[in-house]
Amino acid sequence: MRLQTADGRERTNVGSGRSTDHRARSWRSVVSRALLIAVLLPSAAHRLSAQQTRPELTKYTETSKYTDVVAFIDSLQSRGAPIVVGSIGKTTQGRDIPYVIASRPLVHSPAEAKRLGRPIVYVQGNIHAGEVEGKEALQALVRDLVLSPKKNVLDSIVLIAVPIYNADGNEVFGPTARQRGAQNGPELVGQRPNGMMLDLNRDYVKAEAPETRASLQMFNAWDPDVFVDLHTTDGSYHGYALTYSPSLHPAAGVRGGTFGGAFVRDSMLPVLRKRVRTRHKYEIFDYGNFTGDEGPAAPGEAKTWSTYDHRGRYGTNYYGLRGRLSILSEAYSHDPFERRIKSTYAFVTELLSLTAEKSRAVLALTRASDAALDAGKVAEVPVRAELTKKPSMQDVIEEPIEKTDAPPSEPGVRRGFKRSGKFVTSKMPVRDRFDATRTAPMPWGWLVTPAAADTVGTMLRLHGVRVQRTSTPATIAGVECFTADSVVSSPRPFQGHRETRFEGRWTAFTGETPAGALIVTARQPLGVLAQLLLDPNSDDGLGTWNFYDAAIARPAASGGGVPVCRLTKAPAVPGRLLP
Repeated sequence: MRLQTADGRERTNVGSGRSTDHRARSWRSVVSRALLIAVLLPSAAHRLSAQQTRPELTKYTETSKYTDVVAFIDSLQSRGAPIVVGSIGKTTQGRDIPYVIASRPLVHSPAEAKRLGRPIVYVQGNIHAGEVEGKEALQALVRDLVLSPKKNVLDSIVLIAVPIYNADGNEVFGPTARQRGAQNGPELVGQRPNGMMLDLNRDYVKAEAPETRASLQMFNAWDPDVFVDLHTTDGSYHGYALTYSPSLHPAAGVRGGTFGGAFVRDSMLPVLRKRVRTRHKYEIFDYGNFTGDEGPAAPGEAKTWSTYDHRGRYGTNYYGLRGRLSILSEAYSHDPFERRIKSTYAFVTELLSLTAEKSRAVLALTRASDAALDAGKVAEVPVRAELTKKPSMQDVIEEPIEKTDAPPSEPGVRRGFKRSGKFVTSKMPVRDRFDATRTAPMPWGWLVTPAAADTVGTMLRLHGVRVQRTSTPATIAGVECFTADSVVSSPRPFQGHRETRFEGRWTAFTGETPAGALIVTARQPLGVLAQLLLDPNSDDGLGTWNFYDAAIARPAASGGGVPVCRLTKAPAVPGRLLP
């Protein structure tokens, strides 16, 4: 299979932890069998079977393994489907992470995609490899779009599909009851973490996993206008086939909601909810979980419906901080596997259709984000937030469950409970957004001291932030450095780190800045992201993940302390832009 890299350069390689020759032979065998079937079975129905997904072939009793996904993509290529196949990069264990590009006309590079002047939509499945319906729905949707001779969304958007992002975790097959608790099938699924045992949906800020770094490379190269992350819930018993969310970080809607966060939440998702209900007969709603959903709520606590975390470590939240539109999809884990695939398929279908319809608005929003930052028109950025204390009252559908001593009689039910089969609509508080608890003025830019320049500079460039390194010592006016009054590290490790929280103040600095410091301007498309990564007050920045620890441990006389200062005006200092 011919692959191309994230930036559109072509190569022939299909890494999977085995030798390239062995892989090539096995994949050619799969393709040969598919071509033989196509020749021997000339009817349209039989020819299409070469493009069936693993669940379709097994009547929704099995999910795809990595080789199934690769063979499926190969079969599309062997049939001459108008697609470009690439690898965003390699996993920990050496597997290529395949992506498929589909559009009419077909594009082969980011430059060609931009010249089309259409929204680029990046849809990702299987970040948690036990949550398998996104992987399956995305394969089926790509097939149906590219093989259809009729006009469809591919005439209005550029689609980048990444069906099996956590390819290593996908291969650690085990019983669903062990891997996913109360999920309703299939019998065997992969594990949640990747091959490094990292949760990839907590890695977008610290970017330690090779999968995350590959994903950032794709973001930087293709700059998608819309990012969609496909998941499965593992929580409450409710009445929705699927729940959804925009980026929850308040900074995804800076300047009073002019940017994408508010547009997704208030303009796109309500329309999607209506269309999925009327056209596909699925009820969908804002993502959340009930309080007290397995028995009575705590004394004095009213039942509420509340969303998840706002921080940038989560993919959907992170992508909104890049000034683009971002949407989370969560299939209902207690539904049968087939229904979860089909509800996800319906949601993504309508999302792509709506993006095509609103293409001018989508492009205008993403371009406005870049222009406002380039012009220095963003005055302040939320750097900390909390779940809103002003919920809205809405009708929410729930399925009360009952305690039982009998063993579970159906899949998708937690031990000690049974489903009632009855759905009740109740009006209750809905907390589906976060309010800023601390904001920071957007400076001209930031200075990172030499004590952390290498590590912080590497991370910034991974995220696509432009960075300049000073070449000589210089006195710079308008510098404020952060003095930490307290540095508190979590007593418990999380994802291999002890998360750190800073409290302190900004004070004016006078003196000479040594050579080797970094200058980062806020006047760039990723200025908001740079603010969230660099500001010590950020509740999910580089400081949170211990990138400042080594500098803080150094004596003050040798440049120790929090290694970030902010610049109130452009410095006149010689330097060079880092690649």
